Amino acid sequence: MFKNRKFIISFIILAIIALISTGYFIYEKNHSIETLSKYGSRGNEVTQIQTKLKRWGYYNGNVDGIYGTQTLNAVKYFQRKNGLTVDGIAGPATLKAMGIMSSSSSSSGSSSSYNSNLNLLSRLIYGEARGESYTGQVAVGAVVMNRVKSSKFPNSISGVIYQSGAFDAVSDGQINLTPNSTAKKAAQDALNGWDPSYGAIYYFNPATATNKWIWSRPMTVTIGKHRFCK
Repeated sequence: MFKNRKFIISFIILAIIALISTGYFIYEKNHSIETLSKYGSRGNEVTQIQTKLKRWGYYNGNVDGIYGTQTLNAVKYFQRKNGLTVDGIAGPATLKAMGIMSSSSSSSGSSSSYNSNLNLLSRLIYGEARGESYTGQVAVGAVVMNRVKSSKFPNSISGVIYQSGAFDAVSDGQINLTPNSTAKKAAQDALNGWDPSYGAIYYFNPATATNKWIWSRPMTVTIGKHRFCK
């Protein structure tokens, strides 16, 4: 009888522990889902998403921190243009592409932000200038950095790169190619301040450019096939 009672008590304790663990797991799972910005979400992260997408020409609604239909469609448009899964949910990959640190990754600090910028700038350089000399590749990265510093452009690397119509590599999807070691090193040099473009905020290929306005810009230097200008 005593042994049976001990067995029953042990069984009840184990059952309680199992229920608590299951409840905690479900809570954590649901909680992690809720931290993703999606239709119906509200808050600062949604405001950041709307602000960036509006600046880049993907969103025309109010920056109100409410993830409504317009925001949903803008996120889908951004995802479609940048080779991401088109689900309308601002998950980790989409937030990373926008240059937004999610709440789950904010604790990783400036090191994670630097690595994210390095990776994005590497992809831009590889997509735009992988056939150019090393100096020419750094110069393309320097143009991005110069735009970040300029009041005429967004004040972040991701903002500059994903600004609507700014770079062909974004428009044609080459931004999603895997950069080689040369592009990564060029991005690192540009981030560290090397500027072979001499302060340029534009560049173009004279052999293919059809925009008359770009020809009017004061030239700083020509490197390979690219003419850099202010």
